[in-house]
Amino acid sequence: MIADDLAHARALVLAHGLSSSAYQILNPGITHWFSRERDAVVGYVECAGFRIVAASPVCEESRLAAVLEELRTDARTRGLRLCYFGSESPLARRLEALGGHARIRLGAQPVWNPADWENLVTQHASLRAQLRRASNKGVVVREWPAGEHVADARLQRCLEQWLATRGAPPMHFLVEPQTLGRLFDRRLFVAERGTDVVGFLVASPVPQRRGWLIEQIIRGTGAVNGTSELLVDTAIRALARDGSAFVTLGLSPLSARGKVGEIPTPAWVRALLAWLRAHGRRFYNFEGLDAFKAKLKPQSWEPLYAVTDRASFSPAVLYAIAAAFTDGSPVTATLRALGWAVRQELRAGVQRARASTS
Repeated sequence: MIADDLAHARALVLAHGLSSSAYQILNPGITHWFSRERDAVVGYVECAGFRIVAASPVCEESRLAAVLEELRTDARTRGLRLCYFGSESPLARRLEALGGHARIRLGAQPVWNPADWENLVTQHASLRAQLRRASNKGVVVREWPAGEHVADARLQRCLEQWLATRGAPPMHFLVEPQTLGRLFDRRLFVAERGTDVVGFLVASPVPQRRGWLIEQIIRGTGAVNGTSELLVDTAIRALARDGSAFVTLGLSPLSARGKVGEIPTPAWVRALLAWLRAHGRRFYNFEGLDAFKAKLKPQSWEPLYAVTDRASFSPAVLYAIAAAFTDGSPVTATLRALGWAVRQELRAGVQRARASTS
């Protein structure tokens, strides 16, 4: 039954997927809720009394209002609250219009029209220099045909190398790292240097926008500067050749880019998000990720929101969101990350001491 549900969810996403993260509901660890008529699907994780919904229900536009009400009724029956994470502006406004909903701005996603990419690269010397840097050091990027990844252990080894460099345990939900076993309709671009796989990029379809979400950019220990940019360049050029009209790198958390009129945000939420942006680098480099995406010269930035089915945001909502990504207790995940950071700093201190005495 689980396999049947996954296949049915995939069919619905390919038919009606509109939000940039629609295809991500097929990732491991995400539960599927289907409408009574099975013509709509919602991907979610259940944490701390909430259903944390991935962006939006996937269904025909004409059915959205009825599906939202059915989902809300089902959650209430089970004693659960709802939070839509990563919602784009149309859904966020629609939920607010229903009354009894509140939202906060999570950040923004950068957007390009792939048809304009070649001209954009031509206009920016700094971007061309980054692309040449990787190519000059022998990095070659090509798209691997569907199925080629199955017999090649180099991809998983590259992923493991990348995960080992993170300052916290692997996160899940909409940043699930283990997608190689469920590529399905995704496209895979691989960076090789000689016989080594030094990086790869996974792009997921956004069917109703004739576009793609660049879901993952993975760099192994053998990657040189410019590898990520070369992966993006190769992927967007391939998508342009196939007539795609939209590509995004997904949410840049806490990004202030693309603001068009601010929505009211509780003071305590603003303070918390400001603190995270300023001091959360050892857990997640928000500013570095935002700067990388901005360096690729997006044509626009689209705001993304978290919307809860209550009149105001509470700490409980943010705790549940954090639990969805940490696959358990955010407190435990934070303590593990702190332990990792302390070990890294001690190791660096030992290396500096040895260098000073040599």
